[in-house]
Amino acid sequence: MWQLIKEDVNCVFERDPASRNVFEILTSYPGVHAILFHRLNHWLWGKGLKWLSRFLSYFARWITSIEIHPGATIGRRFFIDHGIGVVIGETAEIGDDVTLYQGVTLGGRKMKPGKRHPTLGNNVIVGAGAKILGPFTVGDNARIGSNAVVLEEVPRGATVVGIPGKVVSCQDDAGQKCLELVSDKSATAAPATTFTQYGVSDGATDPDEATIAALQHEVDELKTLVLGLQRDLSSEPGRKTGTVAE
Repeated sequence: MWQLIKEDVNCVFERDPASRNVFEILTSYPGVHAILFHRLNHWLWGKGLKWLSRFLSYFARWITSIEIHPGATIGRRFFIDHGIGVVIGETAEIGDDVTLYQGVTLGGRKMKPGKRHPTLGNNVIVGAGAKILGPFTVGDNARIGSNAVVLEEVPRGATVVGIPGKVVSCQDDAGQKCLELVSDKSATAAPATTFTQYGVSDGATDPDEATIAALQHEVDELKTLVLGLQRDLSSEPGRKTGTVAE
């Protein structure tokens, strides 16, 4: 456990440029406090001390504003940046080198016992306010954009944005499944080894936003065409026409 805790603290230097030293991280990072509590609570949960682990997780939520159920399984070098409002459900499973930002929910959509929450692979980044809801898998190296609502499986190496979440780009090592789902076949996200804050590279866009922009472009072209026709008709002798609003 001590090795896990050491890695949880040291990984902050790699993912938060504002971090300065270990003492500052241990005393002023609620995301680090939350995972330190969880390492203990998860151990207690596994030993059958259910009430004690739940009580300590409640105390951790009170001081960090981060709720992690003690039954959740979390891998190595886990980091929650900023932290407030993060919720991780009981049957959630999180791989190694995962980063969550504030307001993220790893939740379920069914009341039945059993697996209800998502499984996150290794090196996944989930942006602020994103909701991942259901017992499916988010593949290794996936990126979930801020405020996305993800309701189905995310392939390895995919970048997902929007409500509901849609694949907008694939990393250079992404599998065929990602390439089949991406809306823009020419879009490529950062390499899988690159850490991108909030999970989205500069080139990623919401597909709905792109559709609206394309429609606006068509409207502008039609407007220009109509104005040109109006001018041509107005120039004919003896013909009067109405006006088209600018």
